[in-house]
Amino acid sequence: MTQRNTEHIVDLRSDTVTRPTALMWEAMQTASLGDDTLEGDPTVRALEHLAAVATGKEEAMFVVSGTMGNLIASLCHATRGGEAVIDAQAHMAKSEAGGMSRLAHLYPVTVPSVRGEMDLDALAGALRPGFSRYGQPTAMVGVESTHNHSGGYVPSLAYLADVHSLASRAGVPVHLDGARVFNAAAALGVDAAAIATHCESLTFCLSKGLSAPMGAMLVGSHALIEQARTFRRMVGGGLRQAGIMAAAGKVAMETMIARLADDNQRAQRLWTGLAEIDPLLVDSVASRSNIVRLRVGEQRESDPRAWEAALAEYGILARASGQSMLRLVTHRHIGDDDIDETVAAIASIREAFAAKAAPLIGTH
Repeated sequence: MTQRNTEHIVDLRSDTVTRPTALMWEAMQTASLGDDTLEGDPTVRALEHLAAVATGKEEAMFVVSGTMGNLIASLCHATRGGEAVIDAQAHMAKSEAGGMSRLAHLYPVTVPSVRGEMDLDALAGALRPGFSRYGQPTAMVGVESTHNHSGGYVPSLAYLADVHSLASRAGVPVHLDGARVFNAAAALGVDAAAIATHCESLTFCLSKGLSAPMGAMLVGSHALIEQARTFRRMVGGGLRQAGIMAAAGKVAMETMIARLADDNQRAQRLWTGLAEIDPLLVDSVASRSNIVRLRVGEQRESDPRAWEAALAEYGILARASGQSMLRLVTHRHIGDDDIDETVAAIASIREAFAAKAAPLIGTH
């Protein structure tokens, strides 16, 4: 395997590595500011209005991160504690440090899922409308789109509608972890409001494919966001001159949503290229969003850390994910040439690992 010396880095570790655009930098430098916890920050208010309109919700609140938004939503829905029904692979279950249970006092009831969609019969059986000898009422149902740990799959609108219907009949609100909901909307060919109609609250990130340097939005009803502002302060998220960052988020929403389809298409191009090398290198069905999983568990060299290091020698950055795969994420800094370069590098690495593992002929 020949090391390639290059100054050009193809960074596929995450869409969180995106950098602010020139318009974002300009907006940050000229933003109108105020203390967001006192009289309010005008730029934050403008961003919140934009987020509410884009998702079809009554109101929105700027938060530091999607994880904070999910936690605050859990606090809003968990007025009496209780249970949260979520899928076993949910980001809220696996990647948010247990905040749902430790801070919101919600007991997570996990339901099996396939490609980000929970088994609806199991979900129906897990819903508890009231107290029983076995447990407390269900406080909320959590869904996710795009679904991170399944490989970026996009749950269908029909599935989201079914979940919402089941939860509503039990008197239970639905929270949607929509960190990449605009990628999901692009994949489905709808706007984000068509997804948001199937939940009472939704969190989405500004700092992933939308390329803002930080921040996320929590959207919902006036009553929910009124509660959320108190809980945001409780968890240390009270913001002062937050308009500096909100200005970048506002530009992100105004200028970056339409181009997310390009990221999804480049991920499809990557999936197709890898599948042509070996169908076992990828999931059997493309996710349609901007995430591709490189499966190395079926390869002779199955250590994802070894693949991560080998790709780095080609100037390609990826992240090992679990014991058998790497996660590759497209974003606005990744072009078609970068995708083709990555496919070629993976083909070369696979051949090199195979040759290294082949037994020597004529030896004892």
